[in-house]
Order: sequence, then C-alpha cells, then structure tokens
Amino acid sequence: MRWKVTNETRQRPLADRAEKATSFAHRFKGLMGRTELAVGEGLHIQPCNSIHTFFMRIPIDVAFLDAQGRIVKQMMALPPWRATSVYLQARSVLELPAGVLAASGTQEGDRLSFEPASSAPMSPG
Repeated sequence: MRWKVTNETRQRPLADRAEKATSFAHRFKGLMGRTELAVGEGLHIQPCNSIHTFFMRIPIDVAFLDAQGRIVKQMMALPPWRATSVYLQARSVLELPAGVLAASGTQEGDRLSFEPASSAPMSPG
C-alpha cells in the first residue's frame, strides 16, 4: 500500500506514494541499493529512532517523528555512508528525496499526517 504524506502545519504535500516499512526485513533494507528516489516517493520506517545511509547511493531528507507525527529532528540531504544519532523522542522516520523538506518549508515541530493514497483508476486494456 502507498501512503500520502502531508505537512499539516504548512498544508504542503511531501509524498503521494510513500511506502511503510514495519517488518524487520523491510526496515533493515530500507532504501539500500536504490539508485533514485523520485519526487513523490518516500519511506516511513516504524518503529525507528536512528538511521544509517550505509550502502545507499543517494542523499535523502530525513524527518524523525514523535508518536503524534511531529518532527523532532530533521536532516536535509543526508549523504550516503552516514549514521545519525539516536533521538529518544522519535518513534518513526520519514525518508524523502533530497530537497523535499526545504522546498515545502518543513521545519522541526511541524506535524505530518499519513493517509492511504488513492489508487489511480485502471484503464481498460
């Protein structure tokens, strides 16, 4: 299932087809090996309070979220081969293409919402 992520504080969309990673295997793999993360895509990792970008090929924007979906820490264009600190208030992490947080004006303290993305109607074949 894909998710629509909105910055409720600023009324700005952040992703319209984000994935959720809740299993150990999906959280562990994350975005490793991806050669791109297109605008509109993202990965919401839950539970999570620290990430690494080892074996990744692209920089990413990162938002650490508390239990209410408020950003407790954000990082812009985190490059490959880095590890973050542990953020004890964080319950999940949203990974987005580099530049999305700045372009949307997103800031620490903003509240994000997640809702199922509506599926595009299938065209008759």
